Amino acid sequence: MIVKEKIRLVILDVDGVLTDGKLLIGSDGNEYKNFNVKDGMGISIAKYAGIKFGIITGRKSNSVTIRARELGIEYLFQGVDNKLEILDSIIKKLNINKREICYMGDDLNDLPIIREVGISFAPNDAIDLVKKSVNKVTSATGGNGAVREMIDIILKEQFNYDKLIDDYLLKKYNIIQ
Repeated sequence: MIVKEKIRLVILDVDGVLTDGKLLIGSDGNEYKNFNVKDGMGISIAKYAGIKFGIITGRKSNSVTIRARELGIEYLFQGVDNKLEILDSIIKKLNINKREICYMGDDLNDLPIIREVGISFAPNDAIDLVKKSVNKVTSATGGNGAVREMIDIILKEQFNYDKLIDDYLLKKYNIIQ
């Protein structure tokens, strides 16, 4: 069993976690990112189960704002230098403890949070130091279902997964991917 405490909040990095880490910048200066719909469905199911979500990322991108809004992600922080400081502000706002938080990151700037939260994950293509520091490395790579794999692990350990999915499908009219 990986999940020791009930997870109430999942925080995600973006580049290399929700995306494959490639930056597509058009000649117009716009940045484009590829998001995986399976990750989006996982987030939607976990939110239905009562888990809150946040994104803390070092870059700023309008596509991240749009995606976070689509998925109903409650906390979005972009252009962040000190991710741990932001995490502490969320903890105070929600009045939860760090053991109730799951984080997924892939690079050096994620290590401070990885070392503080109750459970941490990394995509399979994260840097070695991060993979050695987390509780679990997913078989999927960033942007290719790693977030969904993490969410499924959490949901299967915290809930009756089959019942949760049946309830979700029965009660959800607007399934977001």
